[in-house]
Amino acid sequence: MLIHPQSASFDELSVVVPTLIRQPTLRKLAERVQHETLNAVTSPAMYSSYNTSQSARILDSLYQTPIADASILVAITHERHPKLLLTRRAAHMNSHAGEVSCAGGKYEIGDGNNVVTALREACEETALPPNKVQLLGQLPIQTSKSGMSVRPIVALIAPGLVLVPEMGEISRIFWADFEKLLTQPTVEYSVEYTMQDETSTILTPSWQVEGETVWGLTGRVIASLLETGFDRQLEWYYRIQNTRL
Repeated sequence: MLIHPQSASFDELSVVVPTLIRQPTLRKLAERVQHETLNAVTSPAMYSSYNTSQSARILDSLYQTPIADASILVAITHERHPKLLLTRRAAHMNSHAGEVSCAGGKYEIGDGNNVVTALREACEETALPPNKVQLLGQLPIQTSKSGMSVRPIVALIAPGLVLVPEMGEISRIFWADFEKLLTQPTVEYSVEYTMQDETSTILTPSWQVEGETVWGLTGRVIASLLETGFDRQLEWYYRIQNTRL
């Protein structure tokens, strides 16, 4: 399970009850994400008992979801003006070096489920205590450019937590204004991509946040979050730039 001294076992984790969330944007998000999470359960008949709470059903759904190659924590502060936790990966990393990401990483034997993977990795990378996390649910699987399956776990965290980047993996921790993401237009971003000794320029949507460019898998996760929670439809593409005159 979790290896950090402030860890919490899966059964001790808490799920946010949407009716107890006063901030309207977060309340709507919680309702939609939990609906998505419960709909993904392969055997909904097991939840037919009226004695089963919403929180218990969400935890059961998360526990039974097939294990992905990696999981990330989509952590949003529970406050009047919520913020989304983002990190920039260290420049020396073998994969996604210098790119913006949500805290998270690969599944390890002993994790047992995607939630524990996301919380363990977030704790290792940012010192976020797992017992300070309140779960909302999960988003659909995303696939990284290396072909790994990645499960986003959505959660609320208290504002003002002291987070510290693990400099071996993370060079910066920063925050996106969550409500601004709901309406902020994407900006086309160009990135050089090399395959078989040939380099092309790829165009793709991105967000500009705190001087950082949010694109790729992280951008797709945010787009999925906005579509699930608020029906915001964003075209997400990767297009080779035509350099012919």
